[in-house]
Amino acid sequence: MLPVYPEVKPNPLQDANPCSCVLFWWLNPLFKIGRKRRLEEDDIYPVLPEDGSRHLGGELQGYWDQEVLRAEKDARKPSLTKAIMKCYWKSYLVLGMFTFLEEGTKVVQPIFLGKIINYFENYDPTYSITLYEAYIYTTVLSACLLVWAILHHLYFYHIQRVGMRLRVAVCHMIYHKALRLSSLAMGKTTTGQIVSLLSNDVNKLDQVTKFLHFLWVGPLQAIAVTALLWMETGISCLAGMAILIILLLLQSCIGKLFSSLRSKTAAFTDDRIRTLSEVITGIRTIKMCAWEKPFADLITSLRRKEISTILRSSYLRGVSLASFFAVSKVMVFVTFITNVLLDNVITASHVFVVVTLYEAVRFTGTLYFPMAIEKVSEAVVSIRRIKNFLLLDELSQCNPQLPSDGKTIVDVQDFTAFWDKASGTPVLQDVFFTVRPGELLAVVGPVGAGKSSLLSAVLGELPPSQGLVSVHGRIAYVSQQPWVFSGTVRSNILFGKKYEEERYEEVIKACALEEDLQLLEDGDLTVIGDAGTMLSGGQKARVSLARAVYQDADIYLLDDPLSAVDAGVSRHLFQQCICQALHKKITILVTHQLQFLKDASQILILKHGKMVKRGTYSEFLKSEVDFVSLFEKVNEEAESSPVPGPSTLRNQTSLESSVQSQQSSRPSLKDAAPEGRDIESVEVTVSLESCSEGKVGFQTYKNYFTASSHWLIMIFLILLNITGQVAYVLQDWWLLYWVNEYSALNVTVNGKGNVTEKLNLNWYLEIYSGLTVATILCGITRSLLIFYVLVNSSQTLHNKMLESILRAPVMFFDRNPIGRILHRFSKDIGHMDDLLPQTFQDFIQTFLLVIGVVGVMVAVIPWIAIPVIPLGIIFFVLWRCFLEASRDVKRLECATQSVVFSHIASSLRGLQTIRAYKAEQRFQELFDTCQDLHSEAWFLLLTTSRWFAAYLDTICAIFVTTVAFGPLILVKTLDAGQIGLVLYLALTLTGMIQWCVRQSIEVENMMISVERVIEYTDLEKEAPWQHQTHPRKFWLHEGRISFYRVNFTYSLNGPLVLMDLTADIKPGEKVGIVGRTGAGKSSLVAALFRLSEPEGRIWIDDILTTEIGLHDLREKMSIIPEEPFLLTGTMRKNLDPFNEHTDEELQNALEEVQLKEVIEDLPGEMDTELAESGSNLSVGQRQLVCLARAILRKNQILIIDKATAHVDPRTDELIQKKIREKFAQCTVLTITHRLSTVIDSNRIMVLDSGRLKEYDEPYVLLQNRESLFYKMVQQLGKAKATALTERAKQVHFKRK
Repeated sequence: MLPVYPEVKPNPLQDANPCSCVLFWWLNPLFKIGRKRRLEEDDIYPVLPEDGSRHLGGELQGYWDQEVLRAEKDARKPSLTKAIMKCYWKSYLVLGMFTFLEEGTKVVQPIFLGKIINYFENYDPTYSITLYEAYIYTTVLSACLLVWAILHHLYFYHIQRVGMRLRVAVCHMIYHKALRLSSLAMGKTTTGQIVSLLSNDVNKLDQVTKFLHFLWVGPLQAIAVTALLWMETGISCLAGMAILIILLLLQSCIGKLFSSLRSKTAAFTDDRIRTLSEVITGIRTIKMCAWEKPFADLITSLRRKEISTILRSSYLRGVSLASFFAVSKVMVFVTFITNVLLDNVITASHVFVVVTLYEAVRFTGTLYFPMAIEKVSEAVVSIRRIKNFLLLDELSQCNPQLPSDGKTIVDVQDFTAFWDKASGTPVLQDVFFTVRPGELLAVVGPVGAGKSSLLSAVLGELPPSQGLVSVHGRIAYVSQQPWVFSGTVRSNILFGKKYEEERYEEVIKACALEEDLQLLEDGDLTVIGDAGTMLSGGQKARVSLARAVYQDADIYLLDDPLSAVDAGVSRHLFQQCICQALHKKITILVTHQLQFLKDASQILILKHGKMVKRGTYSEFLKSEVDFVSLFEKVNEEAESSPVPGPSTLRNQTSLESSVQSQQSSRPSLKDAAPEGRDIESVEVTVSLESCSEGKVGFQTYKNYFTASSHWLIMIFLILLNITGQVAYVLQDWWLLYWVNEYSALNVTVNGKGNVTEKLNLNWYLEIYSGLTVATILCGITRSLLIFYVLVNSSQTLHNKMLESILRAPVMFFDRNPIGRILHRFSKDIGHMDDLLPQTFQDFIQTFLLVIGVVGVMVAVIPWIAIPVIPLGIIFFVLWRCFLEASRDVKRLECATQSVVFSHIASSLRGLQTIRAYKAEQRFQELFDTCQDLHSEAWFLLLTTSRWFAAYLDTICAIFVTTVAFGPLILVKTLDAGQIGLVLYLALTLTGMIQWCVRQSIEVENMMISVERVIEYTDLEKEAPWQHQTHPRKFWLHEGRISFYRVNFTYSLNGPLVLMDLTADIKPGEKVGIVGRTGAGKSSLVAALFRLSEPEGRIWIDDILTTEIGLHDLREKMSIIPEEPFLLTGTMRKNLDPFNEHTDEELQNALEEVQLKEVIEDLPGEMDTELAESGSNLSVGQRQLVCLARAILRKNQILIIDKATAHVDPRTDELIQKKIREKFAQCTVLTITHRLSTVIDSNRIMVLDSGRLKEYDEPYVLLQNRESLFYKMVQQLGKAKATALTERAKQVHFKRK
């Protein structure tokens, strides 16, 4: 585990001298550590101040804000490109000069090469001046090489650093925007899309900076080279340059194609990641409904569409790379064919100057220039997507929390609002109320009445279309679906406030968390949230409530926190927390717990967004308005004595009764924290995922290359590569042979002077043409084949990883944050789709070129083998030294980026809570810290690769110097053609060797992505979905369930959550399962569904559940889960994800769960699009949709896990009635905290601390005053207890 703020240590680059900066000597100590041991996160140097996420993001955000304002003034669309250019143009322009100088040195090298070859052609041992000139030319050539080596790496180091800064700044802006998105905007985007922007789109900006300058340097260099070629070969040079121009035009067309393909690919990727995000979020429901296969098919089909566009762009990229491989040879071929046809004299100096000039323009013209076009076209698409996101609606501060000046108040006047004006239906209409300190406003109403929307209005999340909301004071908010982030229980409660032990303990007691914390292994220092210990829904709700209470705010907005807990804890929270700890505060409580309404200062009833009535409890009792639909249960609770007035309990300073029988009164927590309190940073636990060690194994490479291809294809590919390289090398050799033959044409025949012998041109041309055609064909074929094999491997491994994830036990998802899993499916798969095939193809081409070039050099001048051997040894030592460190840094870079994604996913889930507490700045700082952590690893990755490349090129320059000066000493034994060929090849080696070695390491580093994906293809699996011996099709027909000595734990070494449970449930029985929060109720369901394998035995209809496949088991049971799971898509898709039912069946199911009218009021009815996770429905409505889905499955066993917790009692009663009618012959297990829901059950199962304490008929249990069930009923209050006992009695005797 890593704290977010690690110990600060100096970055050696800050104090490095200029020489150390240029040659990267400041990195030497790191490589020494890397040789001794594996590099850890503590070895990474801190990010430089100028590269910090906060600094960079703030700077670019400023330019973007200016651009938006200017665009509004000029009535045009804002341009993110303009903002980026204004921010970075100065530093980027300076780096352009570097490029110009670097490419300039490459252009002048062939001139000096020509002069050296010319010396050998006209060699005269008596003329010493010529020798001195040759030495000068050789020295200048060597100096040019050295300057180029230094400039090249300085340029790429600084330009990639600019790219990093741009990427970090844009990520900062995206997160900054995400924290401010309005609810309407949140419906237009998804977590998956935001992750895709941060993983794939920003990388395009990172890449485009490297090549952008070549868009203007390339044409300038081409003009300069053309001029020099004209001086050398005359008009025939135009034939060669025409090939280059045709190729550039072709590349421009390819660039446009890339742009359209990139748009399509990004859209498909977004869909895939969004669907995957939803699947991982709802994995429990998916497993319990046995939906893994259909969802796997859905994601696989999306992946198929994505891969088809990726393949097309890969083929285009393959053609581009093949043209880079062959173009210089084609240009030389065309130039010399033209030269021969024009009868021009060919000399060695002419040939090799031309060849070297073409080689100089080859990199820029056929690699960097097309790469620039491709990256620009991709970046344009990415910038457009990012800009569209940045222009989404923001949350307007429609009612800012005015500073508390002694006038704390919440005042709502004639408030009307729409979530979506297009729907035409206001979510709230003409609502008005005022709440002052010390008052409790209870908001009640049926499902979808607008209760949560009312709290959103007070928070400022719901902008008014008319009316006014005045909020004076600081707000604390508890959301309906509790949110915890990755950190300790304590840090979740403190939420950035200073720890004060006495006050903290009071909050823990008030929120009934003492017993729960004692059960946790590390108490309140237990890590929860992503990758932490699992909490029950009730425990999360109480942690969320404790967070609010500890904040000591002025105004408390509580969105139904009592529904997630049992009756006893519910009463404790209401009395100890809401009525006592918050008794001086403004409290607005949304609730369905109607028994507490008599203690409210005011009650507000909402229905269909309209205010039905507002007043005190006593006013409601006297009123003649018909409230039976809501209050029939409350009226039963009226005690025999008349209610004296409102807020009887709220205004007491001590409590007569409490769940824990605590007599002592508790002081208000208001004064526990002074006004000038210290706000600390939110302590988020950042857990880096475990990284593999050592080199990427041979098995990883084997699995990757053979994932989608037969070994015969791999053999064919190897032979094709060898053939292509042989043809490539033979071209140079044949050209040398031709030049040498041409030079020896003049012979003396019979003493009659010089006679020109004619060469058999056809013979030379045929061979030369054949070799050129073979080079082109092999180059293109191998490129396309490599891309085909590797992209298909990526698809195969993606599908294997998907299957493996879906087969993993639920515990895997509890241990691994969603961001970590999505990182593998977005960033790692993105690398395998895009960068790895390209890098691998580049490495293979370059490696074969190096082998071929060195082979030809040694064959032509054998003594060159002498410097080649030490050169190879030095390269190998450097390679080993670099590889070990680089691999560790790359793994750390991948791990630290997962932290960024996890933080984003967690923040988006708790967005409303973060905004309510005004914690956006603190979470932005956390995001910046996570980004800096990643930047530290990424920057080290960049600088270490430049360290390596700079050393390689410097050594290579020394080698070329040796090769250049050697022939001057051995001039008598060599001819001009040999020297020309060797020097030309030596020059091409300069950048090539270091590029080859670096690409080999880049392949190794990118194979870490493959390694990470393969790691997820071999996860621990749950039991098989189907056994070879299937049970008969209708094996579950009665619904009898038997538990015998069942023990259950979620992980191998985890604590037992069910202990020695034995029980029988008869066919068709309705069993209520009750108990305190954390008693093991949901764990009983988990054991039944085998979410983890239970010990002991569970039979269903005399079949042992462990002896049948998981799908055979799970398909026969329906569950309505505690946390509703909805998909992005239509209402129809959510009810019937796989089109198995008719419209009539869907309508009937909706009618049975009281949702038919709600759906008919939606603009598209059944085809209305739901936002991500169904966020445009209330939580209660989402639960009802899940209930309708379960009704449609028509299984013999139905399990309801607190599925109506967020539904009003009246709707709950209607639903329970429908369930009893619909499932009269079925076995129904109902887990609930509402005892009224299960009082008419056949039997009640009472759980406590994982043990079955009681199991009998409700009436029988209520006769025993010592029973836990009796005590739970009594905690509801005298009137309610009497009513429930009477109901249980009636049902009991009716059955008898």
